[in-house]
Amino acid sequence: MGHLDILPENGLLHLFIQHTSAGLTINENADPSVLSDFVTFFERLAPEHLPGITHTQEGPDDMPAHIKASLVGTSITVPITKGRLNLGIWQGIYLCEFRNRGGARRLVATIYS
Repeated sequence: MGHLDILPENGLLHLFIQHTSAGLTINENADPSVLSDFVTFFERLAPEHLPGITHTQEGPDDMPAHIKASLVGTSITVPITKGRLNLGIWQGIYLCEFRNRGGARRLVATIYS
């Protein structure tokens, strides 16, 4: 993915991930336990080898990854203020990979000014 050289003075950044087993979210990024708690929660919510799952051609982690990605979502929008992303002091952008070995992911970044 390329980088963003200059953000407009004011506007919006919209990020979209072009995959069905990964997602995007904004959450606390100051305490590393937040990330480990996310992993624990999602593993309990939709574990591999979930009884009754029939979509298993790509492995036991595939359908649980689709479920998790649907719950997290595929896009986020962040305001741009004074040429910077206007995130809260504790907020960070997470790309959530829900496959054991997800491979390369593509993001679409759109800036509205």
